[in-house]
Amino acid sequence: ALAAQAAVAHASDRGARIAAVAIALAWHVAIGLPAALAARAEFTAPVVVLGGWVVVAVAGAVAGVRLLRGAPLPPWPLAGLLLAVDAAVFAASGERQLFTAANWVWSTLGWFFVLAVWGRRVTGLVALLTTHALIALVAVLGHGHDTADLARYVMYVYGTFSLPVAVFVGGAVIVGLARERAATAAAAHAMAAERDAAERGLRERRDRLALVGAAAGRVLGELADGRADPDDPEVQRRCVLAAARLRRLIAESDDVPDPLLHELRAAADLAERNGLPIDLVTIGSPPPLPVEIRRRLADPLTGILADARGWARLTVVSGPDEVVVSLVTPDREGPDGTGPPPGEHDDGPVQHHYERDGDIRWAQTRWRR
Repeated sequence: ALAAQAAVAHASDRGARIAAVAIALAWHVAIGLPAALAARAEFTAPVVVLGGWVVVAVAGAVAGVRLLRGAPLPPWPLAGLLLAVDAAVFAASGERQLFTAANWVWSTLGWFFVLAVWGRRVTGLVALLTTHALIALVAVLGHGHDTADLARYVMYVYGTFSLPVAVFVGGAVIVGLARERAATAAAAHAMAAERDAAERGLRERRDRLALVGAAAGRVLGELADGRADPDDPEVQRRCVLAAARLRRLIAESDDVPDPLLHELRAAADLAERNGLPIDLVTIGSPPPLPVEIRRRLADPLTGILADARGWARLTVVSGPDEVVVSLVTPDREGPDGTGPPPGEHDDGPVQHHYERDGDIRWAQTRWRR
């Protein structure tokens, strides 16, 4: 959800940045430059006016490029440079060009202030525009003024303030709205995904419970009908195995910090209740694992544990990217009806390894990320 918000906000902010850079440079080149060149003979100091235009163009181009790349220039040094050019151009324009398009700082400089403080609070932009207005007021008063000049001044200040502030605030509002809508959409998708996963998990759990219950029911039915002898070791093994699977299935839904260890402890506890001394050794903490991975790690060892005699040692070694579960029990004579064929076997992302040498049986399941 956070990644989605950031991506949408970044895309919206980039669009607003492109618009701000385009307005500033286009206005500076298409409006300010032709007017300044046409009236250069009437300026008090044309070199200062045109030189200031070049300085602002270069600074604006560099700031625009860095802004579009996500690495804006330090705002206040750039703002100080712009204000210095502002004061110089007002002083060099002369009284006749004070309120004309040739005095390009009136209409252009506010957009470069926007570039300088983009991404920061609007108060910084308001402070720069206010300073710009005060510099203009000093120039108007310095050239002598009348009511018409003050009225023009108020109109120019209104235009200088309104458009840059509107674009600046509008860009920030658009980014905020985009972020909120992205967060809402991401949360809705996450809830839908969680709901689908929960429903799928419930269906899988019901199917698995039906299979395990059927296996247990067959054993109980045979015992009830007298077709199975309770003293038969094979019948006892089937009962222990069915009970272990039922107990582990119940343990899967428990809300515990380490579900895999909880499920293995449930199987070990059942073995101990049937008189099997068992050591459970854990090293490290297992990472969060899906139910299917936990089943593939624990199920192959559950059958072997149900058939174990004498003693058993269950070891769980965990790391951030790997979980290894090992079971060692004494070996017995006769065919092995509980373990897989000796050697290594792959069950998707989980590897199985099973060996017996006449003295011990060793089984291992391993998951790697």
